[in-house]
Amino acid sequence: MAKGLGDKLVIAISSRALFDLRESHQVYLSDGVEAYRQYQIDHEEEILAPGDAYLLVEKLLSLNTSLGLSRVEVVLVSRNSADTGLRVFNSIQHYGLSISRAAFAGGRSPYPYLKAFNCHLFLSTHADDVRSALEAGFAAATILSGGSHRAANNELRIAFDGDAVLFADDSERVYQANGLEAFMTSEREAAREPMQGGPFKPFLAALNRLQREFPEDTCPIRTALVTARSAPTHERVIRTLREWDIRLDESLFLGGLEKSAFLDAFGADVFFDDQPGHCELAREVVATGHVPHGISNEPRT
Repeated sequence: MAKGLGDKLVIAISSRALFDLRESHQVYLSDGVEAYRQYQIDHEEEILAPGDAYLLVEKLLSLNTSLGLSRVEVVLVSRNSADTGLRVFNSIQHYGLSISRAAFAGGRSPYPYLKAFNCHLFLSTHADDVRSALEAGFAAATILSGGSHRAANNELRIAFDGDAVLFADDSERVYQANGLEAFMTSEREAAREPMQGGPFKPFLAALNRLQREFPEDTCPIRTALVTARSAPTHERVIRTLREWDIRLDESLFLGGLEKSAFLDAFGADVFFDDQPGHCELAREVVATGHVPHGISNEPRT
C-alpha cells in the first residue's frame, strides 16, 4: 500500500471546479440537501459537461504522459457525499481522467484533507473553503466562471500576479496606505532585499521543479508573471526570484495597464490574482483564480 504521494505535484480540485454542476447546485440552493441528493442519484448516469478548470486538469495530467512518469496527481476534494459523488466519478471515467483519489466530506469543508494529501494547490468554486485553505498555508483560489476555453494544445501556460500571490503583500500595503510615489521610493530603497513569499510561492517552486525534469527547449510548461509593477520596481522582483532560485519563463511589467490583452497574448490557461477587479476583467479571456489573500481582500473599515 502506498504510504504517500512522495514528491509529486499534487492538485486538489472540487467537483464544481472540475465539472459544470450549476443545474444540480441550483437544486441544492432552492430545495435543500435531500432534494440535491436525490437529483444526483436520478441523474448519476448522465455525464457532466467540463467545468471551468477541466482543461487545466487535463493538461496537468497529460504531463505524466509527456514524462513517461507519474509526477502529477489530481485529487478530488468535495463537499459531496460518496453517494452524490458517484455521478462525478462516472464523469471522470467517461473522460478518461487519471483521478483515482478523493475525499467526500459529506456537506463539510474538505480543506482539512489538503495536508494529508500533501497538496500544492487547491481549486474550488466555494470561496469560504478557499479562504480556509489559504489561512492553513495552502495555495488556493476560487475559480471564476466565464473564462474562454482554449483549444487543446500540448503546452500548459500558467500566469501569476505578483504582490499578495507570489510575494507577500507588504509592498501593496505601502501602495494602498501612502500612494504610488511612496511605493516607488520604498521599492527602490529595498531593491536588494528579497520579498517574503506569498501563498503561491510553494506551488510555483514545485511547478518549477517539475519543469526542470524536461529538456528546457521542449518543456510543455510555461509560466509568466503578469504584474502592474513597472521599472524601477521590477528590480526587487527579479532579485527575489533569483534568491529563491525560481525561474519564470516570461515577466510582464505593465505599469498599471489592464492585464486581459496580455494574458490573451500569452495564451494563459489560468491566471491567479488577488484583486477582485482584476479577476473580473481577466475572466473574460482566461480561466481565472481569485486568491482572497492580503490587504485587497480585507474588510474595509
